[in-house]
Amino acid sequence: MGVKTSIALKSLQWFIRGVQFLCCAVVLALFSYFLAVAAQHNFKIPTWTKAVEGISGIGVIYTLIGLLLLCCVAGHPFTSGIAIILDIAFVGAFIYVAQANRGGASSCHNTVDTLFGTRPATDDLGEGLPNFRQICQMESAVLAVSIIAIVFFLLSAIVEVILVRHRRKEARFGPSPANNYTSGSGRKGGLMGFFRRRKGSDQEAMNANVLPEHTHPEAVRPSYNTESTAVAGHEGPYNKYGESGFAHDGRVAYPEQSTYPPAGQSYGDGTYTR
Repeated sequence: MGVKTSIALKSLQWFIRGVQFLCCAVVLALFSYFLAVAAQHNFKIPTWTKAVEGISGIGVIYTLIGLLLLCCVAGHPFTSGIAIILDIAFVGAFIYVAQANRGGASSCHNTVDTLFGTRPATDDLGEGLPNFRQICQMESAVLAVSIIAIVFFLLSAIVEVILVRHRRKEARFGPSPANNYTSGSGRKGGLMGFFRRRKGSDQEAMNANVLPEHTHPEAVRPSYNTESTAVAGHEGPYNKYGESGFAHDGRVAYPEQSTYPPAGQSYGDGTYTR
C-alpha cells in the first residue's frame, strides 16, 4: 500500500509540474517574440514585458528541474520545503503576469489595448507583422495560461506537503508484522482498526496453513524413566513395572514370590546364589 501511494503521489506531482512547464514555456515563447519584434522595428514597449519574460524563463528552468528530480528527492523535507517556498513565490509572480496582461481579457474587437499601444483591432503592426487583434489574442493566451499556472502552483505546494507527510509516515513505521514486513505504515487504531484486527484474527483461525496450537502440559506423555506411564482411558498413572499391573486375562501380571530356589541351584544360564 505504501509503495502504491508513493507512486501515485509522484505521478500526480509529475503531471502538475508538466502543466506548469508548459504554461511557463508558452508565456516565455510569446514574450520572447514580442521583445524580438520590438527590438527589430524599434518599437517602444513597457518595461514590465522584460519582467514577464524573466518570470517565465525562471519558471521553465524550475519546473524542468522539478520534473527531472521528482523521482529522487520527492518527499525529502529539505527539498520539498524549498519547492513549497518557490511554488508560493510563483503564485505571486503569475498573479503579476496575469494582471499585466489584463488587456487580453477583452473580446479583441474594435479598439484593443496591447503592449504595443491602443489601436483599432484591424490595424497592422507593420509589414509582415501581425495586426493588433492577433497581438491581443496572444495576450489573451498569456492571461489564460497564467491563471492555469497559478492554480497548478498552488496544487504542487499542497502535494509537496502530502509527500513529506507520507515519507515521514513510512519512515516512522517501516516494515513490520502490520504490513507483512513490506513498506507501508501500520494499521490504524480506533474503532475501525479494532474491527480490522478482529477480521484478521477470524481469517487466521480459518486458514488451513496456520500452524497448530502448541502442546499443553496435560497432553504430554510422561517419560519412560518414570515409575508410571499415562494410558488412555485409565484414570491415574499406570504402573508399567507390573507390581500392581493388569494382565490381559484379569490376573495380576507379576505376583509376589514367597519361595525361592535353594542356593547353588543351577538356573539356565548361571547359578542362583540367594
